[in-house]
Amino acid sequence: MTMKNDIGPRIIVALDYPDAGSALQLVNRLEPLQCRLKVGKELFTVAGPDFVRRLAGEGFDVFLDLKFHDIPNTVARACTAAAGLGVWMLNVHALGGERMLTAAREAVAAAEHPPLLIAVTILTSMAAPDLAGVGLQGDPEDNVLRLASLAHYCGLDGIVCSSREARIMRETFEEPFHLITPGIRPAGSAADDQRRVMTPAEAIRNGSTYLVIGRPVTAADDPTAVLRTINSELAALS
Repeated sequence: MTMKNDIGPRIIVALDYPDAGSALQLVNRLEPLQCRLKVGKELFTVAGPDFVRRLAGEGFDVFLDLKFHDIPNTVARACTAAAGLGVWMLNVHALGGERMLTAAREAVAAAEHPPLLIAVTILTSMAAPDLAGVGLQGDPEDNVLRLASLAHYCGLDGIVCSSREARIMRETFEEPFHLITPGIRPAGSAADDQRRVMTPAEAIRNGSTYLVIGRPVTAADDPTAVLRTINSELAALS
C-alpha cells in the first residue's frame, strides 16, 4: 500500500457497482500503479469489509467513502474499524462538528497504519437552491470554505470539494492539505448527475490533489486506455 504522504496515482476510480462480481470485472483489468479505487456506500453495503480487504491485499490503495457522520464516539469507533481494513483513505462529514472531527482524527492517528482522513464539505450535486432548502445560507463555495477551515483546524488531512472550488481552497490551505475532487469528466464526457464538473487537467491546475472519476472509466470499452490517456495528460503538466 502507498505510504500516507506519497502522492502516487492521482486518479481514484469510483467502483459504483451493485455487487462485488461486477466491480471485480473492472478491477481485474486495472493495475495499482494506474489508479486508486473508491468503495462507496452501495458496494460496501452488499460486499462488506472482506471485499475492501481483498482490494487492499491485491495492492490497491482504497478510499473508503462512507462519510461517517454520527456522535463522536461512534464515528471514532467506525474510523478505527475502517483503518483496520487496510484502507489508504477514509472520510467523515464536516457537518458533524469539531468534537466529532477531532475524535475521528485521534482514532485514525492511533491505528497501526494510519490512513488519510478527509472531510466531506458540500456534496457536488448541491447548488445554492439545494443548500437553502436545508437551511444553509450562501453559495456552495462559502459553505465549503467554512467547513474546510473547520476540518483544517481539527487536523484532518484534507477535504472533498468541487474542482471549481479547488483554486480558492489551495490559496487558503497549502499542501499537504489534500483536495479530493469528484465531478471530474474528461473532455467530451457527459456531466451525468454532477452539477459542478471539470476536466482532469483543469482540476490539477486549480490545485486538486486527487481526482475521483467514475463512469468515464467504468463505462468505457477500454478503461485502461482511458486511464493511460488521463495519466499521460496529467504527467505532461509536471
